[in-house]
Amino acid sequence: MIEVYNTLSRKKEIFKPREGNRVKLFVCGPTVYDNSHIGHARTYISFDVIARYLKYQGYSVFYLQNITDIDDKIIKRAKETGENPLNLAREFEKKYIEDMKSLGVENVNLYARATEHLSEIINQIKTLMYKGFAYETDSGIYFDESQFEDFGKLSNRKIEDLNVHRINPDTRKRNPGDFALWKKKDEPPYWDSPWGTGRPGWHIEDTAITEEYFGPQYDIHGGGLDLIFPHHEAEIAQMESASGKKPMVNYWMHTGFLNVSGEKMSKSLGNFITIRDLLEEYSPDVFRFFVLSTHYRSPIDFSQEILEQSNNGLKRIYKFKENIDELMESGILENNNPETGPKDHKHEKLLLQSRENFMNAMNNDFNTPMALSSLFDFIRDINRDINEIRISKNTLINIQKFLNEIGEILGFEFISKKSNEDATAELVDLLISIREKLRQKKDYELSDEIRSNLNDLDIIIEDRKS
Repeated sequence: MIEVYNTLSRKKEIFKPREGNRVKLFVCGPTVYDNSHIGHARTYISFDVIARYLKYQGYSVFYLQNITDIDDKIIKRAKETGENPLNLAREFEKKYIEDMKSLGVENVNLYARATEHLSEIINQIKTLMYKGFAYETDSGIYFDESQFEDFGKLSNRKIEDLNVHRINPDTRKRNPGDFALWKKKDEPPYWDSPWGTGRPGWHIEDTAITEEYFGPQYDIHGGGLDLIFPHHEAEIAQMESASGKKPMVNYWMHTGFLNVSGEKMSKSLGNFITIRDLLEEYSPDVFRFFVLSTHYRSPIDFSQEILEQSNNGLKRIYKFKENIDELMESGILENNNPETGPKDHKHEKLLLQSRENFMNAMNNDFNTPMALSSLFDFIRDINRDINEIRISKNTLINIQKFLNEIGEILGFEFISKKSNEDATAELVDLLISIREKLRQKKDYELSDEIRSNLNDLDIIIEDRKS
């Protein structure tokens, strides 16, 4: 039974999808005007693991992300670089997808571009206007915040308290907090609408996209803490106003902030780190391990020292897996048949308890640091008996299965560098053996081709009498 912390209720709740075992998960995607940074990576790795665990537990997950490919930031950057805004957006969208693939974030089923859902956006704005929640000015279409009485329920804020601190520079708006659904523009890029040419507001694209694929209600909406207000509040106001105040989402989930050496990450402080910058120095698995070593809701502090600790922790798991694989391949336990060999009650009991601890941690609001801690406890408790070969073959097989389960859930392939090198050496030996057989058959042309290709890979073969 999985418990999820719901930002809306401010407590943990039993997870129960709206439709049987079908889970509809939406996470706010990037505005593609620049390379994605490690703050983005923290959020998307966290939700990748959440999707993985839900799938592991038998749920059918439809994971949707939007791509904001039209926005004032994109237009501003395009003017600075002299590029077409849509071309610039496609360029950074491609880089974002590549970055996600590098980090092992591979469970998103659909990336939905805002510009490919203009008709859905316009239709939702029409609905809001028809129901009296939106109005038109000469600058655009605005959502009337005062018409939605629950505005602020996610962030626990009241409109009257907010308005004390708000300034309304646009006197055409009814209320200072009213936000744009459609911006009237005659400078490209723009699209036709019933209200003239223009572009969609930021908030409306998410609800129009989710309504298209999920309907007005779905299971999980995720994103960073910084999106709760005003972005997610605006989404709730839009969707619940359009649908007749049906609860938009069952579970709101938010990741904590990522700081760099104790400070907020920003370009002005010179501590802004893109995913691409990071991966020039560290492997994706190390950063992934760093992210999962802290609970997704907690703040996380990035530093070289902490990343080195993550690297050491990951190496410890790799070494453990390597020791098991070597022992299995050594033949020492060859006569220890899993079917007829001695029963290893002590280690099997420890394995079952460790597996239960790991799954309990994941069931507890996807508590990955607690899950990893249970794994390290298991490694500590069983390592000596593995090293001294006081363990059964059957238990080792079950440990390998357990590690594969963990890898599937957390997004790691626990394959050591040494194992990869061994596999490469075996492949080269096989090629050399095949080449020798070709020489014996006097097929010198093909054998010379193999030698030439190996030479290109800096693997030198010299034929001598011996």
